[in-house]
Amino acid sequence: MYRWLPTSTADRRVRFIAWASLVSQTLIVGTGGAVRLTGSGLGCPTWPRCTAESFVATPEMGIHGAVEFGNRLLTFVLIIIAVLAFLFVLRLRHERPELLRLTVALGLGIPVQAVIGGITVLTGLNPWVVGLHFVVSAVLVALATVFVYRVYRGRSTSHLRVPAPVRTLALATAAGAWVTVLVGIVVTGSGPHAGDGGAARNGLDSELLQHLHSWPAYVTFALSLALLVVALRAGVPALRTAALALVAVEAAQIGVGLAQARLGLPELLVGIHMVLACVLIAVVTLVLLTQRESEPQRAAQPEPAESAAVR
Repeated sequence: MYRWLPTSTADRRVRFIAWASLVSQTLIVGTGGAVRLTGSGLGCPTWPRCTAESFVATPEMGIHGAVEFGNRLLTFVLIIIAVLAFLFVLRLRHERPELLRLTVALGLGIPVQAVIGGITVLTGLNPWVVGLHFVVSAVLVALATVFVYRVYRGRSTSHLRVPAPVRTLALATAAGAWVTVLVGIVVTGSGPHAGDGGAARNGLDSELLQHLHSWPAYVTFALSLALLVVALRAGVPALRTAALALVAVEAAQIGVGLAQARLGLPELLVGIHMVLACVLIAVVTLVLLTQRESEPQRAAQPEPAESAAVR
């Protein structure tokens, strides 16, 4: 069995599982948003069971129970992906130890999220705990982005592809993106989408927070435009592509944010805004990754005869 595991990151299994990690970490944010936006946050009123007697939702619990249980069920998909990711890089641990560390970090993030999710339910959807839930998801999306990039590009080196001022501008843009997302989490905690009709809010002025949320968003967008202009002159195609993607995502996010504010926070737009926040974190992470040189990857080696025999 051990001989069957990949020996090169060029293996399609490694690349597939890297993308599966990133997509699933983003998807669970979308399903978590569906839980909140449909008022299903306490669809399963206890944890780790769905009810005092059952681990699964019962027909009597209706649509809210099904939505909440579906989100919990997706956790098991993440576990399977995390285990496969770990196994698929296990034989690469000596030459690519960073990949093993990334899969371990992604795997450990799942029980951390499960515990935070349990605390969320047991505290009646405390908005600060719900916000922490999203923060950890954003960190896991960033780690999954690094995993995908490293699988394709190889190990990072200490050599920068760009001048130090460009690196500083990119770091400032990334900091702005994270501040925007964090303030957005606080805004959500003050708004109407608590996940359940009886859940508490954080007590802050939602209208004022919406304005505060827009300020770092516009600053980050301006920084991103400046970064794109610099990237076009830097002669680094990967950075140019990443900067262009960042500007596009931010423009979409700003458009959705303005629309939801003017339309009274419709559930669909709020859900799109949440998912785009994770896409933003992924793309801004990519921007930072493209600024360093990567070591050439070892070419895929032919499998030994005994490995083929194991199959």
